[in-house]
Amino acid sequence: MIELYTAATPNGHKISIALEELGLEYRVHALDLMTLEQKKPEFLAINPNGRIPAIVDTDNDDFAVFESGAILLYLAEKTGKLLPTEPKARSQVIQWLMFQMGGVGPMMGQANVFYRYFPEKIPAAIERYQKEGRRLFEVMNTQLEKHAYLAGEEYSIADIATFPWVRIHDWSGVDIGGLDALQNWLERIAARPAVAKGLAVPPPSEKSAEERAKDIARMVTR
Repeated sequence: MIELYTAATPNGHKISIALEELGLEYRVHALDLMTLEQKKPEFLAINPNGRIPAIVDTDNDDFAVFESGAILLYLAEKTGKLLPTEPKARSQVIQWLMFQMGGVGPMMGQANVFYRYFPEKIPAAIERYQKEGRRLFEVMNTQLEKHAYLAGEEYSIADIATFPWVRIHDWSGVDIGGLDALQNWLERIAARPAVAKGLAVPPPSEKSAEERAKDIARMVTR
C-alpha cells in the first residue's frame, strides 16, 4: 500500500496520475495547505521540507519518499513500468523529467505567483516568467513534432511529470497558440482514463477559482 500525502496541485497530481497509471493500491491523505498542515511535525517526519507530495510505501518497511521527481522514479522502478531499462532510453526519460523539475515546474510556479497571487503586480516579473514558460513550451513542441511523447515514442514518467503543469497554461497566462504538437500531446494525455482519475485526487475544492486564488495569495505572502 502506498500512503499518498497530497493536495490538488500540479505536483500532487503527478503522483496520483502515476499511481493510477501503474495500478498501485494507495490511500489518500489530503493536506490543507492553507492551514499549513504540511508544516506539522507528523508530516515533517515524512518530508523535512514541508511540501507535498510525499509517499510512504508500507510494503517496503514504511519507506518514505519526498520530491515529486524522486517519487516518480521510485514508483517506476518499483513496478518496472513507465521507465525503460535500456540505458539510453532510460536516460532520455530522466533528462526530460529533470527538464520538468528544473524548468517547467519552477517557471510556471513563479508565473502563477506573480500573475495570479502576489498582491503587488510586478509587470517585469510577470513577463519574465511567462516568457520563460512559453520558451520551455516551444522546446517541448519541437521535441513533440518528432516524437509522440517527450522522451520518444513511449509514454513515460516524463510526460506524467510535465502534463499537470502544461495543462494550467491559461491560469499562468502562458499562451500555447501555434504550438500544435504540444496541444496534440495535451489532448492525448488528457484522454487517458488513468489521467482523468488522477486529476480527481484529492477531490477538487468547492471554492471558486477566485476564492482559492485569494487563499493562495495569503499563503504565499506569509
